[in-house]
Amino acid sequence: MEKKIVNNCKGRVLVTGANGFIGQALCRDLIKQGFDVLGAVRNDNVNLDFLTTKVIIEDINNQTNWAEALINVDFVIHLAARVHIMNEVALDPIDIYRKTNVEGTLNLAKQASKIGVKRFIYLSSIKVNGEITLPGIPFTENDKHIPIDPYALSKYESERNLLQLAKETDLEVVIIRPPLVYGPNVKANFLSMVKWLHKGIPLPFGAIHNKRSLVALDNLVDLIITCVDHPFAVNEVFLVSDSDDISTTELLNRVAMSLGKKSRLLSLNQQILELCLNMVGKKDLTQRLCGSLQVDISKAKKLLNWKPPVSMDYELNKISQQFLDSQTT
Repeated sequence: MEKKIVNNCKGRVLVTGANGFIGQALCRDLIKQGFDVLGAVRNDNVNLDFLTTKVIIEDINNQTNWAEALINVDFVIHLAARVHIMNEVALDPIDIYRKTNVEGTLNLAKQASKIGVKRFIYLSSIKVNGEITLPGIPFTENDKHIPIDPYALSKYESERNLLQLAKETDLEVVIIRPPLVYGPNVKANFLSMVKWLHKGIPLPFGAIHNKRSLVALDNLVDLIITCVDHPFAVNEVFLVSDSDDISTTELLNRVAMSLGKKSRLLSLNQQILELCLNMVGKKDLTQRLCGSLQVDISKAKKLLNWKPPVSMDYELNKISQQFLDSQTT
């Protein structure tokens, strides 16, 4: 592990998953705000020269030794996880998720508590609340729901373990449940959407009237950093979003606008669209495109005096500019 001495810093932070989509942005902002950041990564393949220090943790489970990584650490921000996998093929997926997300997380938290770490921030998932909301009834932190999905269940169980550990020790715990996160360097379906709109491909999503909460990467990072030392964040669960819920149709139009393109959306009846997607085995896609998922972030606003610092259009413009720049190089 490389080591550098950082004077007059706000504290030493261990960030797991530091080379990920969220991790890189978080580490950069923590450093800008005066924290000494140690990034835990699985391998050294990604250029992380901006990090103060880094440590290789190849696997996260109940046997992982975090002793070296926790030296002089004041705060842990645990982003690393076995993420949700579409079309899971494992025979016993919940067991695999639990090894990393439940047992691995609790092992890290116990070692952190034992060594004297002050606070443990855990990035969970809105899937703990569920997959869909009814019109006008957004998810809140107080919802009582036990997930069935293996990934969501592992996150739920990990949350319970951490909150129980906080009751038994001096370790302070903060849990954050984000919905879909988007921002520069986003991959998967969001990037595919940007590519389709840039090419001007006609899409049958012009008449979808759902409402979904998303969170810009900049907004999520800002809330995480707010929770690092905020006195009212102790042992609390927070939902997070841009506070700007939109339909799939509206999102596509906004992305197209940020690209300087005119969206070519076909106004196919939503019920017919859902039927067609279900017929070809795309039930999960149907839910994400047509279903509603709204979150209430009033707790973070009131308890932490926090509000999303950037707008959705600001973040979409950042994504589109990065994408357009990549097309000219």
